[in-house]
Amino acid sequence: MQLSTYFLSLQNPPSLSYRHRLCHHSLSKRPFRHKLICSLANSADQRSSELVTTLQSETLKTLEWPSLCNYLSPFTSTSMAFSLTKAAAIPVGQSREESQKLLDQTTSALHALEALKSEPLDLSVIEDVSEILHSAASGQVLTVRELCRVRRMLGAARAVSEKLAAIAEGGSLERYTPLLEILQGCNFQLELERKIGFCIDCSLSTILGRASEELELIREERKRNMENLDSLLKEVSVSIFQAGGIDKPLITKRRSRMCVGVKATHKYLLPGGVVLNVSSSGATYFMEPKEAVELNNMEVKLSNSEKAEEMAILSLLTSEIAESEAEIKYLLDRLIEVDLAFARAAYAQWVNGVCPLLSSKESEMLISNGADNALSIDIEGMQHPLLLGSFLSNSTDFITSNSMGPSVLGNKSGEMTPIKSSKVVSNFPIPIDIKVQCGTRVVIISGPNTGGKTASMKTLGLASIMSKAGMYLPAKKQPRLPWFDLVLADIGDSQSLEQSLSTFSGHISQICEILEVASKESLVLIDEIGSGTDPSEGVALSTSILQYLKNRVNLAFVTTHYADLSRLKEMDPQYENAAMEFSLETLQPTYQILWGRTGDSNALTIAKSIGFDGNIIERAKMWVESLMPEKQQERKGVLQQSLMEERNRLEAQFKRAESLHAEIMKLYHEVRSEAENLEERERALRVKETQKVEQELNAAKSQIETVVQEFENQLQTANSEEFNSLVKKSESALNSILKAHQPGDSFSFTETDTSSYQPVSGEQVHLKGLGNKLATVVAASEDDDTVLVQYGKIRVRVEKSNVRPISSSQRNNVISSRQSFERQGEQSREVPSNSDATESGAITYGPLIQTSKNTVDLRGMRVEEAEIQLDMAISARGSNSVLFIVHGMGTGVIKERALEMLRNHPRVMKYEQENPLNYGCTVAYIK
Repeated sequence: MQLSTYFLSLQNPPSLSYRHRLCHHSLSKRPFRHKLICSLANSADQRSSELVTTLQSETLKTLEWPSLCNYLSPFTSTSMAFSLTKAAAIPVGQSREESQKLLDQTTSALHALEALKSEPLDLSVIEDVSEILHSAASGQVLTVRELCRVRRMLGAARAVSEKLAAIAEGGSLERYTPLLEILQGCNFQLELERKIGFCIDCSLSTILGRASEELELIREERKRNMENLDSLLKEVSVSIFQAGGIDKPLITKRRSRMCVGVKATHKYLLPGGVVLNVSSSGATYFMEPKEAVELNNMEVKLSNSEKAEEMAILSLLTSEIAESEAEIKYLLDRLIEVDLAFARAAYAQWVNGVCPLLSSKESEMLISNGADNALSIDIEGMQHPLLLGSFLSNSTDFITSNSMGPSVLGNKSGEMTPIKSSKVVSNFPIPIDIKVQCGTRVVIISGPNTGGKTASMKTLGLASIMSKAGMYLPAKKQPRLPWFDLVLADIGDSQSLEQSLSTFSGHISQICEILEVASKESLVLIDEIGSGTDPSEGVALSTSILQYLKNRVNLAFVTTHYADLSRLKEMDPQYENAAMEFSLETLQPTYQILWGRTGDSNALTIAKSIGFDGNIIERAKMWVESLMPEKQQERKGVLQQSLMEERNRLEAQFKRAESLHAEIMKLYHEVRSEAENLEERERALRVKETQKVEQELNAAKSQIETVVQEFENQLQTANSEEFNSLVKKSESALNSILKAHQPGDSFSFTETDTSSYQPVSGEQVHLKGLGNKLATVVAASEDDDTVLVQYGKIRVRVEKSNVRPISSSQRNNVISSRQSFERQGEQSREVPSNSDATESGAITYGPLIQTSKNTVDLRGMRVEEAEIQLDMAISARGSNSVLFIVHGMGTGVIKERALEMLRNHPRVMKYEQENPLNYGCTVAYIK
């Protein structure tokens, strides 16, 4: 592709005027970069940047900095600056010099607004092309519209620079230097802007033919070809119309090829023509005449060549933008700074603000040496910015669009005039004075609740951050305050259920982190210091914290209701007291700060003014008198007596709980010992039986080997006649050995014995299907040959042929162990549950704890089976014991029958039916 000569000549643009030279590209001299949150001070190496960032973010939220930035957003013109203000991400100076530069830019923008009254500077035409720059840098070919957006942005940026330079040339250059310095060093990409304008017609969004010689030739050739094709098709269409092949001449495009319309019945009029399409009714054919095929082929070829050439031009322009991505982004950043400077200036006019004076340590020392009452902070008539913004937005036609629309508020002399409100004057925020003498490090504010202590402290915090961000303050005269590297606040309730922090713990945790990161240039704001705990400990801890802050921060503002903290000024001049004024005549706070004074909380007065019951107020006054220091000894005696009574009550409860715990642990150990004994006996029995079987097996093997050996020895010397007798003798010996090692009657039953055996309820039997495991007969059915047995917690109905009785010796062992365990259970149940019950003579049943020993499960049984099992369980229980009857929910038949038996049984003292915590279970108390 060869570009036109004029296009190539743009690589060496003509020399620029003074206005352009002022903004000549110089990336090596970029201005400072701002950060959203104040960076670390000189002692940053000793602190964690993450903790500083977190505390600063929490402080900004506490002081409602995002809400203040929202009042600034309507004064912005570009979408980029609007987004920054909405996100509270406007630049804040990280040093005193940078903050002063931001204030100078605001002042310069104010002068520019005055000078541009007739023709205000329009920054809204500057578009955000950051996404377009990213696409170009990533290799995507930009569209015509995207290229035009870049060109418009570059042109608008250049126009802004030229207009500011024109103002500077026509007036005092020094007044506008801070604004001009923002754009100084920017490359406005004039060459790129001209290239895009030369190649593209942005009004029509088309690529011009002059963009390249090849594109121009292609378009000329295509134009001639289209003229020939159009002429040919007109002749063919007219001839078809004259022959009656169409109602009127029709030339159209189908499948990217030019063609004519003809009726289906007159298709023959175009011999050799190509049918490209058919109408939906089928009555009309769209045909390409044979003579137009070559011309259409040429049109398609030239169209593709034109598209390829246009794409090549777009790729070339995209690569130019990609190479200049960093410079264009830098230009956008500087334009955002200009927009924010004008937004701060418009906001200053809106609130009738004044420029603050940022003092340094050196200036403070000079001021303090020159006067006895020199002030490090001198802010007069400061209004809370959020309250003022809310008032003004409700009192005037506040800006609702995103563009900068407020008119310049000022008189002919250049002085800003206050906005007149149509609302009641009493709604206007009350201004306060903040005056702190040089050398003061801690200010303690006391006074009534709802008196404005916290609001005054927030006003100072916002004033500090606003001055760092280059914003004017809504105050009188010229406020003076130090530049603080960090503004750290602990205001409000720091309670956190997620982190298991109480109100006091939350405050202390926050203060601990503040003490960790604070420096000699920091401002610390603490609300209600030491509250939420014992007053004496709160005062002690607060005093220690303030003494620590006094030597480690520039200034600390704290509010308190502790009168003892106000006495610190008597011991150290670095402390200062202040009080919020309260009118005893109107019983309302005046929201004025009285410096050098201490204030009362006036809690009872405020409660009375709110409308509290007079009786409650009078009783409170009596309590105040009774809590006087001279009555502390009497209060201590009463308190000690009440504590002793509480101690005795808790000791009695502890003894009862200890007794109950001992009984429960005894029962637990008994159950656990029984379980361990059963397991040990089972293991010992298995080992013994295994050893016995192995011994008998070895003996049988030895005897058999002896018989075989004798048989082989005799066989060698015996003749044929003695062979049969030897065999019979050996077989007889082997049979006798086998019979000797077969189980006896106590371990086996013949089929005849098993068939005649009738199990009885409650009897222990062996189950063949479970490896001769021991089970208990629950009920034997007379109708069929089945029996209901229970193995552990499992109940199953098996055939009588699979059940065999245990031996007499095993039966005796089972019965004796059961009787022994029952005696142990009776003895354990006879132990009284607690000392109180024994002394009173009442019957005790021990702890109401359900175990497998005191539970009978009737679920799944028939009514007859349940009756037998329940009666057996009641009879087996010892005196003064409990029995848990699990009958389930089901149809309720088992439950009704069980309750009827409990009502009529002579051993049942009482019973408790199921409850919401124990469905399907009834507890019976056995006599």
